[in-house]
Amino acid sequence: MSVFTRRVSLLFVLAALVGAVPVHAGTLAGVTMPDTVEVAGQTLHLNGMGLREATFLKIDVYVAGLYLAEPTHDPAAILADEGPKRLVMHFVRGVGAKKLVHAWHEGFEKVSGKDEAEIRAGEKQLCSFMEDVSEGDEIVLTEIPGKGVEVRVKGKVKGVIPGRPFARALWAIWLGPNPPNEDLKEGLLGLEDD
Repeated sequence: MSVFTRRVSLLFVLAALVGAVPVHAGTLAGVTMPDTVEVAGQTLHLNGMGLREATFLKIDVYVAGLYLAEPTHDPAAILADEGPKRLVMHFVRGVGAKKLVHAWHEGFEKVSGKDEAEIRAGEKQLCSFMEDVSEGDEIVLTEIPGKGVEVRVKGKVKGVIPGRPFARALWAIWLGPNPPNEDLKEGLLGLEDD
């Protein structure tokens, strides 16, 4: 085999390897998420990624990725938008179902408003879907217009929670004035680099 033939073969191998790796993706704390996802026949773009840290020790819990049809840094615009959106929570440590339920209660307490009864009903349904998660597991929350918020835990669809007030309150947990941690919110809004 000539030197030229070997070089051409090597170029083809390298091209194939580069083609096998996603060209666009977000990475944070060792977690990579795709640049786009499909929801209800629409392409959503990775708006940003943030790291959920717990306690004063700043223990890493999960990396979240927010997908929107039109990327924006404006949390009010995201909360007002009734279009499809998705939040992926990729856990970097194990968390028990009871702790997840407690975190949901705490989050909804901060964002409940005039539609509290409807929001509480949705929260109760969401909490019933929770189970223990391990490192590498995901909880995926997808707002599908006209249907509600689909909840997927560890790859399984647990159900769809109807109602725009619930959906708005859910997104406000991360994007409202009292997020679990400010760096998480800034990351989801695309305001913070890895």
